[in-house]
Amino acid sequence: MNVIKLSKRQAEILQIVKEGGPITGQQIAEKLSLTRAALRPDLAILTMAGNLDARPRVGYFFNHNYETKMKAERFLHQKVKDYKAHPIVVEKSTSVYDAIVQLFLEDVGTLYAVDEHYHLAGVISRKDLLRTAIGNQDLQELPVNVIMTRMPNVITIYPDETLLEAAKKMINNHIDSLPVVKEINKESHTYMIVGRITKTTITKAYIEIMD
Repeated sequence: MNVIKLSKRQAEILQIVKEGGPITGQQIAEKLSLTRAALRPDLAILTMAGNLDARPRVGYFFNHNYETKMKAERFLHQKVKDYKAHPIVVEKSTSVYDAIVQLFLEDVGTLYAVDEHYHLAGVISRKDLLRTAIGNQDLQELPVNVIMTRMPNVITIYPDETLLEAAKKMINNHIDSLPVVKEINKESHTYMIVGRITKTTITKAYIEIMD
């Protein structure tokens, strides 16, 4: 959907119709101290663009569906970098026991394992930790790098990608979060982790914009 930039007068017309619709073109013209003829081009543009609906012998209505679509489009183009949270990381040599403690202290569903350079080494999910904890009596001796999903098999996202792209990656890969990364070396799959984005983050962003 193409977004048409409104003139000052067109924005004023929209506000009038939104507050007082249905309203006739003559009534709008009077509120703006204009002639009906002078207002006609603006009303035609707003109606064709979908901002307004017009009904014969009734007047103009504000198109709330159009407003909803505009908000939805704004949401789709929001960047990950504007909504990312601080990543919860552990060293890849951290024990499974300590990782479980960290997971519950931070109240998250995923931990990111990093190497000594803070480069992303892998991902440990709540399910990974639960699966390992069942029947395993030696959690303090078992490092997370044994159970984590390793690079390059980790699904990542860049800060300049959109929330829509993040949502698609999570849905298509059946995961709840993504590490937000900065590329260090593409060929060696080396990335610096700079944040995280989750399904909850995207849901909150949607509600914030749509409200």
